[in-house]
Amino acid sequence: MFAVTAARTDADDPLAGLALGEHADPSPPQGWTTVSVQATSLNHHDVWTLRGVGISADRLPMVLGCDAAGLDEDGNEVVIHAVIGDPETGGGDETLDPSRSLLSERYDGTFAERVAVPRRNLLPKPSCLSFAEAACLPTAYLTAYRMLFGKAGLEPGATVLVQGAGGGVATALILLGRAAGYRVWATSRSEAKRERAIELGADQVFPAGARLPERVDAVLETVGEATWAHSLRALKPGGTIVISGATSGSMPPADLSRVFFLQLSVIGSTMGTRDQLGRLLRFCEQTGVRPRIDRTLPLASAADGFAAMISGDLFGKVVFTLQ
Repeated sequence: MFAVTAARTDADDPLAGLALGEHADPSPPQGWTTVSVQATSLNHHDVWTLRGVGISADRLPMVLGCDAAGLDEDGNEVVIHAVIGDPETGGGDETLDPSRSLLSERYDGTFAERVAVPRRNLLPKPSCLSFAEAACLPTAYLTAYRMLFGKAGLEPGATVLVQGAGGGVATALILLGRAAGYRVWATSRSEAKRERAIELGADQVFPAGARLPERVDAVLETVGEATWAHSLRALKPGGTIVISGATSGSMPPADLSRVFFLQLSVIGSTMGTRDQLGRLLRFCEQTGVRPRIDRTLPLASAADGFAAMISGDLFGKVVFTLQ
């Protein structure tokens, strides 16, 4: 079958390790099944893998990709939950299983004609969502859903600041937050991306690091080092930062005095459970929210999508199709 793999890793030139071509068909073990992929979407996780983060050389070549929507062995339209873990080991939450992984870390991912997954990781695709839209949800939008509704502890009407408008998770946070009744503010270094954030539903937008009109109830962080100091300054006393990524670096000054004096909360968030993905699908069905897709490419042109993500030339998700 045709697949896109990480053949080797290179921290400085991630595209050098990207390989497109024939790969062995999946052989699902007991309790697993095979899905014929119709659409799959690109995440920063795929770029990090090519840089050698979270994967060792002995696992290569590895089919990339966490997200997909497709057809199960009976022809049913399904969405794949990307977290491979045991809910019981995680106290009812597979993302807390110490041995959990994502597709494309220990098991081949979704950038292929077919992918093997545990049967419990399949959810019915709502008919109102296209395969391309559904393929955007299991990582970026599920991460945003958990940040907003599982971790931030806010009621509708609260004010949230989304750092780094334009990325997949940040875009999802704006769309989901607006639909849920939050007042959503967003930052970006790019004027064009700030304008697009307004189009998505952000109430106000600001240049990165700008002084805000007032302090916010929560900051939703995926940028990390470059925005961390601003995120701390943006919070009202008792406010919360929910962080799910650190694309600019993971070692900012902590500013602990501000954290304890203002009684701020810093909460980490990673992905979401299968049940939360089911509720996210229902949320999209009920509210009419649809993922923002920046571009759709055939899987054979995956290198173009990777190049756009590495350069930052995106607003929304990159989707690869196989049909």
